[in-house]
Amino acid sequence: MNIVVAITGASGAIYAQRFLRGLAAAGVQIHLVVSPNGKRLLHDELGIETVDPEALAGTAEHRITLHAYDDVGANIASGSFLHDGMVIVPCSSNTLAQIAHGLAGNLISRAAAVCLKERRRLVLCHREMPLSTMDVNNYKILTDAGAIVAPASPGFYHHPATLDDLANFVAGKLLDLAGARHAMDTRWDPGRKRARV
Repeated sequence: MNIVVAITGASGAIYAQRFLRGLAAAGVQIHLVVSPNGKRLLHDELGIETVDPEALAGTAEHRITLHAYDDVGANIASGSFLHDGMVIVPCSSNTLAQIAHGLAGNLISRAAAVCLKERRRLVLCHREMPLSTMDVNNYKILTDAGAIVAPASPGFYHHPATLDDLANFVAGKLLDLAGARHAMDTRWDPGRKRARV
């Protein structure tokens, strides 16, 4: 299985890290692109000075292909490159708008445009609150075009006790959408006992 992953500048670097670790644990081949604002996000929220795919994925044994943000000639920018989908986590409103309006001037928006034209799975983990009218309109445009808009919106039915629980919930939902097996706690269980707080 091959998955394209992009990290942009919306808050939520922990979601990207947990998602990448889940893909690596599932043995998925990862093609990673990080925007300039995504690099700043990794620094500001996770203390990562330079993009180190293996550190993000939590293992040096799993090979991740890192692509340059401005390399629109990379293989993932072509419909002839076969893969199993693309996940942008977190997805900024700027990236959301670029994709919704067909602006493919960088590798992230170009690879996303290719997913749409080739009818491949495209998952956008938008992390913004509240939504502007433009965001709502872009959600509609992208959904109509075949993308899956999956806002970073953790559930609470699993009774999270830590921030890790919340981050893993969102990452687990994204792994489900990507088709990767995982053991993160995302399943509804009506028999689960409520934790005391």
